[in-house]
Amino acid sequence: MDVAVLGECVADAFATRLPGELSMRVLPGGGPANTAVALSRLGTVTRFLGRLSTDVFGELFREHLSASGVDLSGCVTAAEPSTLAVATVDRDGHASYSFHAEGAADWQWTAAELSGLAPMACLHTGSMALLRSAAVEELLASVDATVSIDPNVRPSFGTREEYLERLPRWCALADVLKLSDDDLAYLLPGTSVEAACDGWHALGARLVVVTRGAGGALVSLDGRRAAVPARSVAVVDTVGAGDSFTAGFLHWLDGHGHLGGRLDLDLDTAVEAAAFAVRVAAWTCSVAGANPPWASELSVTP
Repeated sequence: MDVAVLGECVADAFATRLPGELSMRVLPGGGPANTAVALSRLGTVTRFLGRLSTDVFGELFREHLSASGVDLSGCVTAAEPSTLAVATVDRDGHASYSFHAEGAADWQWTAAELSGLAPMACLHTGSMALLRSAAVEELLASVDATVSIDPNVRPSFGTREEYLERLPRWCALADVLKLSDDDLAYLLPGTSVEAACDGWHALGARLVVVTRGAGGALVSLDGRRAAVPARSVAVVDTVGAGDSFTAGFLHWLDGHGHLGGRLDLDLDTAVEAAAFAVRVAAWTCSVAGANPPWASELSVTP
């Protein structure tokens, strides 16, 4: 069975300031779509579940996903417009976004659109659809598959209170909960990563992975923890790095037979998966935009 990824495609517009105007270069993005592309390029059979608009951006998304070998048979053709994100990259390559998503196609799922899905080994989701659509939570509660959730917190899309209200439900549904240190700082300011992980374990998440940028990642399984160091790389930008990490992590688990139901693994196994994921994320940081590596490229040091 395949790994299914549910969520948005986003038109990432990178702005360049010119005298009296802005020039924008638009690339296909969106956390879940980036994850699906990275999974497929690594060699995992991947199905994307998205509401793809009929606008010009939707055409770009279909082309991009298909070129990376992603199965689009579970996508819905939507009349609503695509989401636009205007990205600003600072001197360290860190990207910040302003989202234009009101009335957009990505998060307006209905129960009917999500009914009758083919079986899957794993369902990964997060971000817009997870926050806005009750139908997505209902799907997560009903699937016989490993459930992976990355809230991918966007302050411009949802308030801190909205995320905190829903996080207990996501922890109860998730086999794998992945967050970033930026997510943690926004949701639980002043809370140590260890205390945060213990809280999420208590709410039901067995495996928690926190990505920490240049600090690597922290893996917490049932309260036992290990740090995974980052790889040294010349950073072009960090766009899509967290999504590539998630893809690398799930790809490794799938390739070693750990997806397909409730997780059955030990901390050492989770650390191996995270070490591979760090490698995939590092490659993505070494190139412009959300452009994760193909499996053949990982044999070359970025």
